[in-house]
Amino acid sequence: MWCPSTQEVMEVVCGLGTHGPALCPQGPSPRGRRVLASEASPGWRELQDTRQETALDISLSYIYKFLTLCAQAQPSASPDRDLLDLMELLCRAGLDVRLRLLPNADLQQLLLLLLQNIREWPGKLQQLCRALSSVSDHHHNLLAVVQFFPDVTSRSRQLRSQLSLVVIAQMLGQQEAPLLWKEEAQLVVLGRLLSLMRPAALGQLLDSEASPPRQEQRPTGSAERDYQVCYLCHSLLSLAGVVVSCQDLTPGRWEELRLLCTQLDRHISAHIRESPQAMHQTKLRDLATQTYFRWQELLAHCRPQVAPRISPPGSI
Repeated sequence: MWCPSTQEVMEVVCGLGTHGPALCPQGPSPRGRRVLASEASPGWRELQDTRQETALDISLSYIYKFLTLCAQAQPSASPDRDLLDLMELLCRAGLDVRLRLLPNADLQQLLLLLLQNIREWPGKLQQLCRALSSVSDHHHNLLAVVQFFPDVTSRSRQLRSQLSLVVIAQMLGQQEAPLLWKEEAQLVVLGRLLSLMRPAALGQLLDSEASPPRQEQRPTGSAERDYQVCYLCHSLLSLAGVVVSCQDLTPGRWEELRLLCTQLDRHISAHIRESPQAMHQTKLRDLATQTYFRWQELLAHCRPQVAPRISPPGSI
């Protein structure tokens, strides 16, 4: 059975006109001329956008199904390097803005199968996380990449947890450290990162990353800046929830999880200001509350068992 190379898949995907981050560095597909916004009425543009979204979704679905068939028929046909490149390519294509409201079950199934076909595992986990965390520089897109891998296999749980932790550290501007890659230290590392997720700290981080002209346009304390802070914190907290949910929580890790709950309440929940005019703050508060209660439930399930007290012989 013939199976296409990663380069051949890239050429076909780019030929469809996908707009994933840095997917087609050569520019848009030469197969058709794009209509400028000024040349079309709003109604016509909306109709064209809907048709393009549907056509792109159907075409990509056929590609995903064919590649799934290839991966099932010849699981050892591609070396690990090609599998990693293909997974990165597919994640970039999946981030096309026109696919944001469409289901991606075919893509998820294909990615899970490719993940299972990697022979050197978990040896390739670090390399894969670095590749996938570079497909975009926006936290919303990187959260979407994590969600491309459902929590259904041991490998997908490993990847979701490690990739989430890498993205959190990356978004917070933290230097990569050896402890980041130690699976048994993930909750400890997450606890340190939670202390950097305070809204005020995130605001300072966004200010430091903004160019001087942008800082003049959006002064500290503006509504837009507050929205961006809550948006970033919401994504980071969602990723933190992924890290915890993928852990094998035993009584021996009870104290680590208890400290996480304390960090969440101290550094995030206590610093969220709610306002009827700012729904993004309410959404962030809701997520923080839901995450706290979810972690408390896990805490109750992995609580160390207290040995029953045995009375000495002859005592009443």
